[in-house]
Amino acid sequence: MTVLDIARIGNPILRQRAHEVVLDELAGPDTQRFIDDLVETMHAANGAGLAAPQVGRSLRICAIEVQKNPRYPYFPDIPLTIVVNPVVRPIGDETFDNYEGCLSVPDLRGLVSRFAEVEVRYFDRMGVAETRVMRGLAAAVFQHEIDHLDGALFVDKVTDPRSLTTWADFKRFHEQAFLDRIIPFARAKGA
Repeated sequence: MTVLDIARIGNPILRQRAHEVVLDELAGPDTQRFIDDLVETMHAANGAGLAAPQVGRSLRICAIEVQKNPRYPYFPDIPLTIVVNPVVRPIGDETFDNYEGCLSVPDLRGLVSRFAEVEVRYFDRMGVAETRVMRGLAAAVFQHEIDHLDGALFVDKVTDPRSLTTWADFKRFHEQAFLDRIIPFARAKGA
């Protein structure tokens, strides 16, 4: 497996809608090797998720996993999930403000309004159709990664630009208030 270079904000591939994956190509060795590299790159960067455009491939594929992630210690565990050609649908109107960061926008965080509950339909890496309901912070992770497949970055969705902060200043000035709010919310949502 190979750790790939992560595209940074300003790279045009991050602003394009990624191409649908043909399921016959998904099963091929090149695509399967790419998925392994995507996961390896996500792990190497301590990411909660990583989308194919972030490593220079215009494919509607993303990897999501949170297992005691040092960047996001308050996130629920999410088993490794490969998401291909996803469609996300909000369930209800409830939203919450989530401080988000991104491997493609290093050292920056900001508040983004996310749906509290979503249905995600996708294919797994073997081409099996899946439908999952995600809640709370897990729902935010899926929405963030799927945004990448549509050419959107979290900075496009920041609700108030004054919330933008470096990681160090988030920890210093904002993290405790965020945790005081988000942990009870996450527990109430079961994720």
